[in-house]
Amino acid sequence: MSMASLHLEAPWVHASESSFANSGQFVLDMTEKSTPHLRECLAEFLGAVIVIGFGLAVNSQVAISEGKAGDVMTVSLAWGVAVLMGVYTAENVSGAHIISVITFTHAVYGRMPWWKVPGYLLAQTLGAFVAAALVYVLHYEKISAGDLETMHFLFVTYPHGVSNYTAFYTEVLLCAFLMSCAYAITDQRNRCPGPVGTPFALALLVMALAAAFSLNTGLGASVNRDLGPRLFAYLAGYKEAFSEFSYYFWIPIVGPFVGGVLGAGSYILLVEIQHPVLIPEQNTSSHSI
Repeated sequence: MSMASLHLEAPWVHASESSFANSGQFVLDMTEKSTPHLRECLAEFLGAVIVIGFGLAVNSQVAISEGKAGDVMTVSLAWGVAVLMGVYTAENVSGAHIISVITFTHAVYGRMPWWKVPGYLLAQTLGAFVAAALVYVLHYEKISAGDLETMHFLFVTYPHGVSNYTAFYTEVLLCAFLMSCAYAITDQRNRCPGPVGTPFALALLVMALAAAFSLNTGLGASVNRDLGPRLFAYLAGYKEAFSEFSYYFWIPIVGPFVGGVLGAGSYILLVEIQHPVLIPEQNTSSHSI
């Protein structure tokens, strides 16, 4: 290679480096100018994409393969690890709520201001919507070979041979267990596993819930987990997404909120406020010079 060619390449290289530096500075400037709440919402969005994406992918894989590529334990394990990854993604920015029942329950008990709730819920629902779209494309060839009803059931929850009353009770009980245990895990005065152990404890909790409570409703557990994918299914062509099963869609919206408030409230009433009041120890020892 001649020296002339080197000189011809140099301006392009320098321009590329300059462009890269300018792009990096632009990202830094945008980050500094964005509000803390916007950063929280962005983190919640990405966390929801990851958690719901993993979850819908494993649900679809097991359903499409008719159990040949997994079973209930596969689903439980995948959802648990999905929560672990989601917490790692968003915890230090937004607290990694990711599912709407946590956000709503925290607001009810004063653990976050109400004005943040709409942004969190919107980000979580959009994240779940995007996750459904990604999984739809992933399995499009197999989904298109079936029918719209099959596609719809891959993404949303519905009553599995039970009445809507039983389905509602299932969602309430499930989320009561979820939030009671979540508040126990994060209670600093009750053997809290700390910043390292907490994500793993939450993952194990979700695995247990998925293994124990998915029979009746398929583990709705949150507004965004069902509503985001249900909106996608509707826009993708399944027009009965909101009317089927006697307008079942409201159950995975209202049930988790009711259960979350009851479960967290039970823990606060029966355990958290019962902790002994800490009295600072007074130093009564005498010192001689």
